[in-house]
Amino acid sequence: MIEAVGLTKRYGAKTAVHNLTFQVRPGMVTGFLGPNGSGKSTTMRMILGLDVPTAGRVTIGGRPYRELPNAPRQVGALIDAKAVHGGRSAYHHLLSLAQLSGIPARRVDEVLGVVGLQDVAKRRSKGFSLGMGQRLGIAAALLGDPQVLLFDEPVNGLDPEGILWVRNLMKRLAAEGRTVFVSSHLMSEMALTADHLIVIGRGQLLADMSVEDFIAANSAGFARVRTPDGEPEGREKLTSALVEAGGQVLPEPDGALRVTGLALPRISDLAHAADIRLWELSPHQASLEEAYMRMTQAAVDYRSTQDARAGFQQPAPGYAMPGAPVPPGWGGPGGYPVLPGEQPNPYAQQPPAPPQQAPRQPAPGQQAQPPAPQDRAAAAPPPPPVAAPPSGEAPPAPAAAPAPAAPEGAAAPADLTKRDSEDAR
Repeated sequence: MIEAVGLTKRYGAKTAVHNLTFQVRPGMVTGFLGPNGSGKSTTMRMILGLDVPTAGRVTIGGRPYRELPNAPRQVGALIDAKAVHGGRSAYHHLLSLAQLSGIPARRVDEVLGVVGLQDVAKRRSKGFSLGMGQRLGIAAALLGDPQVLLFDEPVNGLDPEGILWVRNLMKRLAAEGRTVFVSSHLMSEMALTADHLIVIGRGQLLADMSVEDFIAANSAGFARVRTPDGEPEGREKLTSALVEAGGQVLPEPDGALRVTGLALPRISDLAHAADIRLWELSPHQASLEEAYMRMTQAAVDYRSTQDARAGFQQPAPGYAMPGAPVPPGWGGPGGYPVLPGEQPNPYAQQPPAPPQQAPRQPAPGQQAQPPAPQDRAAAAPPPPPVAAPPSGEAPPAPAAAPAPAAPEGAAAPADLTKRDSEDAR
């Protein structure tokens, strides 16, 4: 079992992981989820003793990794599949790891067969594809037949057959009573593989629960209802009937209605009583991806902006372009409605935008403040025209305007010539 208590890691002024406390139990696949930069890799490195915690502790079987006797036989890990000498073959890479840990050489052939690389065992690893490198990293993790396994993005670069193989491998290892800790960004794969979830955001724990409980806590099932596109009055009439019956109705970007609080037969009866045709009435069960996006939508550090060329191509009917107005009732940067009874999390609420300061009005009896220099310059009348010189005389040269002084603390303009010469050196 892996146990972290108050785990914290700081790099200078940046806190990568803050006060993490969780347990990874044997006999199940535990998924480790979080946005990019949330601290997942740093946490795994501290579990393996590659990084020293600033505060707190993390143990494997009650002991830190560095105190485990013959650790490769107890803990296997895939953190970086590229951490292989490119001049070595797959066989000799695994053989060197086995000799360092006192593992019999016959185990190398066994794990090469498990991951399907027996036919390329003599090839140099620098010629491997991304998926082949992942298989070699998984083979290295399985080399000591350990009871604890950590995988960071194990299906990265694998084809569908390889993804299915990794999924079944994880489940089989957990069924044998091993502790399996998997970090991944593929929500659909985690939904099929993981039994338990640990979710972090900006280095802090957001959730530690089963997959079913996580989906139930951060999403809700709803009914999707659609009326004929050419009958907007029917859509409005149905919305009123559903609201009067106690349902909650939200318009979706493609024109359908999302209805919660009413069962499908009740929605059908209300539409029939109001003489409204329905083009669609279907149940929708929330997925792990929806629940994850709802919980972490405000903990994302790297968010894309609207494409400046998005307006040059018209979107297909029913498709909402990025940056389009969010339908009424939908909140949050990800466009997800707030559900009744939804569990709050530290990053669910966005900080309010700072109010714009209105120009101050002078108090009664107080003299108005003079305008700023740039305002006086903008409001100054144009200079008077210069009188023409007498015939035969050259016109006077206009006085050179003084260069505006750079504001204090402003950076000087870049000297491109100097920069290029420095780059050349």
